[in-house]
Amino acid sequence: MSITGGCQCGAVRYRVKTELENPHLCHCRMCQKAAGNYFMPLAGTNRANIVITSGEPNWFHSSDIVRRGFCAKCGTPLFFDPVDSDHLAVTLGSLDDPSTYRPVSEDSVESRVPFVAEWTGVRQKITDDDFSPDELKVIQDSNHQHPDRDTEVWPPEAKP
Repeated sequence: MSITGGCQCGAVRYRVKTELENPHLCHCRMCQKAAGNYFMPLAGTNRANIVITSGEPNWFHSSDIVRRGFCAKCGTPLFFDPVDSDHLAVTLGSLDDPSTYRPVSEDSVESRVPFVAEWTGVRQKITDDDFSPDELKVIQDSNHQHPDRDTEVWPPEAKP
């Protein structure tokens, strides 16, 4: 079975050499913003199993420990990369056949927007299920995401 995917405009393409694991929907606020949606569907594998076959993704560090890969030409979100891990996740919507992977869990359900229904038959996980208190603190302290409000100066370090 060939698992392939890429961005909307075709500038970045990838191939996965093995089955993806843990297909899930992440409701955390960072994934909501990265997807421009109410949740982000993801599944992953060892990063050595994902090969970029054309183009190169651009990267945004949403925190010091996670970066997100996307196409610079069309903006399609493609990858979720915990930088100190051998694991790399792809966005399920960027697969050539996204119906291949049915989610097995919803993650960070404490951030689910209230009008999005719970998926029946899948695990419901809160953020504390996936991250230690120390990891949560690192994410919180190194969050590079613009806050959910207008600001006079951004990023903060750009203040005169």
